[in-house]
Amino acid sequence: MSNVTPALPAAEDVAARARQIMAAIEADPEFDAFTAAALKYDEAWTCFTGFPVIEQWNLDTDKRPLLTEGLRALALKAAVYELGGNDEDMTEIPVSVPVDEMMHAMIAQPQLLDRIAKRVGISVIHQTDKEHHEYAAGDYTHAAYMAAWGEPNLRYWLDHNEVNRRLAILEAKYEEAGFRRSGKEHSFDFAAA
Repeated sequence: MSNVTPALPAAEDVAARARQIMAAIEADPEFDAFTAAALKYDEAWTCFTGFPVIEQWNLDTDKRPLLTEGLRALALKAAVYELGGNDEDMTEIPVSVPVDEMMHAMIAQPQLLDRIAKRVGISVIHQTDKEHHEYAAGDYTHAAYMAAWGEPNLRYWLDHNEVNRRLAILEAKYEEAGFRRSGKEHSFDFAAA
């Protein structure tokens, strides 16, 4: 058995296939229902470290553009999976944190997404323990995205180092408000309040 990691498919090939996938998803008869369901997920969007790294984050104005970015990331990953020999590890290309968070909202619609994926003929690959948030301008993901749709929206496609800088700022603000570990812990006594 070989320990050789297969090479990623050419970014231009991934881009061409991702554009086809994106067009097929958007043309699917259940796309509007899927969009409505994914955007309705906003009631459950409570992550302290995903969307809040967006400057002046506003759920109402940001969720629709983020859905587009999440779908593009999903299309890129599906294309990598297909063109890269169905290698799940390879498929987990770096994605910016807010875009990844939107992908979670889409994946939370499993029945709709599964039916669309089957009709489009793709596999949706997203596994939390394998995902990568080291996205950076100039990397493989960026090159494939650029070839498919042009420059990514910098509001959402934040470099890994910038995300970490913003997370440090958020962490300090959360601490001031009584939330520790970026919202993973607090000591509020609701009975006493």
